[in-house]
Amino acid sequence: MYELAVHAEFCAAHAIVVGGVRERMHGHNWRVTARVEGSELDADGLLCDFHTVEGVLAGILEPWRNGNLNEMSPFDRLNPTAENVARVIGEALAEGLDEGLKPHAWVSSVSVTEGPGCVATYRRAKGA
Repeated sequence: MYELAVHAEFCAAHAIVVGGVRERMHGHNWRVTARVEGSELDADGLLCDFHTVEGVLAGILEPWRNGNLNEMSPFDRLNPTAENVARVIGEALAEGLDEGLKPHAWVSSVSVTEGPGCVATYRRAKGA
């Protein structure tokens, strides 16, 4: 089994709702780790080109940079928790990459760190 990880960072604010109460708006330097895994390498000896993952991930994050997540799709209707941010990134990354990675690899997980020691991870099954 092989796994590669690509890291990215973006700054954005959010105010999540916990127990029906919206917290104060605050910002984070969000750190994202996207993982691709598979059991075989392609003809070039790669699981996936790092630059491909970096490019798709950058396109997902760019609209959120230096913004208020609560005002941006899909978080204008979805609580912008770290868990939801990880899932939205994971699903968008899979949509952008999985077809090109088949059948040997897939986007397996995305972790989002909103502060030191605070990490939320969204895991995907092969072919999910």
